Amino acid sequence: MSRASLEKDPRDVASMFDDVADRYDVTNDVLSLGQDRLWRRAVVAACDARPGQRVLDIAAGTGTSSEPFADSGVDVVPADFSLGMLRVGHRRRSDLGFTAADAMRLPFADDSFDVVTMSFGLRNVAEPSVALREFLRVTRPGGRLVVCEFSSPTNKAFRRVYSTYLMGSLPRIARAVSSNPDSYVYLAESIQAWPDQRGLARQVADAGWGAVQWRDLSGGIVALHRATKPVVKG
Repeated sequence: MSRASLEKDPRDVASMFDDVADRYDVTNDVLSLGQDRLWRRAVVAACDARPGQRVLDIAAGTGTSSEPFADSGVDVVPADFSLGMLRVGHRRRSDLGFTAADAMRLPFADDSFDVVTMSFGLRNVAEPSVALREFLRVTRPGGRLVVCEFSSPTNKAFRRVYSTYLMGSLPRIARAVSSNPDSYVYLAESIQAWPDQRGLARQVADAGWGAVQWRDLSGGIVALHRATKPVVKG
């Protein structure tokens, strides 16, 4: 079993996710106390994708985040750099066009998508700023970015309780339900090292996105950042 370090070597991170792929969705449901389902619905609503539009769901894992788009008639491309995740996803939904892709070097042409979305993946990228610029490149002018990522609870008392759960209870629960519990130690550490809502918003804006805003989910445990690719007027 492997566990990635906070240096986020892409090979280590991919290997770690390969190890947890078979039980990934069940483990997430348990560890989030079912909140992950609410977060996925919020992402779909924020993307506001319509039939005929094209969505890139990067870090799609086993495809649970892509299914609502496909089921509503949206052309969605589930992409991930973990081949283990993609294999599990293909077994679940062979009708989805799972694609191997590195967020920092996307294998897609410029202006290919109406929406690019990433849920709980940007934190695992070695250079998030590079990925955000790649997302900008493949999004059409006027298109949207939606990033759902762990963040910082807004209430100070709740933040302390959450931190205790994150570093204490979460790894213990993971040992009971995950195929690679050590990977969830990395999960907890990477969440604590990740910037808060305002910090991520600055990174998104610095990458060239416009109209950056965010909405807190579950008291700020998760934040939903949205932005638009500026339309350059000739």
